[in-house]
Amino acid sequence: MQTTYQQVSSAVPGDTAAAQIALGTLVAGTGHTQPEIIADLEARPPDFVDAQRRLRALLDALDSPATTSDPALAQQKLHDVLSMKRYDALHQPPNLIDRISQWISDRITDFLRLLFGPRGVGSVVPDWFFYLLGVAVIGAVAVVVFLSARGRFTAGAEAGRLRGPQAPADYFAAADRMARAGDRVGAIRALCAGVAATLAGERTWEGSPLTVREIFQRASDPGRLRPLLVPFEAAVYGGRDVDEETYARAEAAAAPFRAPKAEAAA
Repeated sequence: MQTTYQQVSSAVPGDTAAAQIALGTLVAGTGHTQPEIIADLEARPPDFVDAQRRLRALLDALDSPATTSDPALAQQKLHDVLSMKRYDALHQPPNLIDRISQWISDRITDFLRLLFGPRGVGSVVPDWFFYLLGVAVIGAVAVVVFLSARGRFTAGAEAGRLRGPQAPADYFAAADRMARAGDRVGAIRALCAGVAATLAGERTWEGSPLTVREIFQRASDPGRLRPLLVPFEAAVYGGRDVDEETYARAEAAAAPFRAPKAEAAA
């Protein structure tokens, strides 16, 4: 990068030969990662002024990399951001369909390598064959999963209907229905939503940038909510199931937050 900068700085305006030399040096060192500078050097006449300015900015950035005086605080802020509900998918393990599809793809590749050798797989079988086969396999697996788990879709639909701001009582009622249907993961989500809505308002669950842990800190005794918070995080971030005993403890931890609504309804 420094050599390219020196070549550009010493070039005479309009010198295409110098531009080509600088371009070769740049590409040899950085590949095609700097398209703006490459465009400046390939222009006719070459734009040495803009290329020099961009190279100077890159050199300054390399000399002064971004750092932080408090790495622990920066790591904590990153963790808080990644703990937001919108990033739940990042913490989920591959689902059943993904694992089955990958396993089938690996076995097909192994079989073709056995027939044609490791170098012959790509040349004998075109890529579109694998795309079509993958679509067919995923479709077959989807049909099997749908037929075998139809009963659980009703419970899943229960959670899907809870869109937008809800009263705490609605979340608690949904938790009871999902628990009866056997969807304890969905039920524990609804319990957390009900507690969060009680602590911080009906729009908290859908619109707050705070994590569940941060919202629960508003309780008078946050420690009493650990039986609810810990299995929620394990299920949402760790992909773990919730057994009956764990859910019973979580439900008991959430019970005090049902009381005001229940008394008001009475």
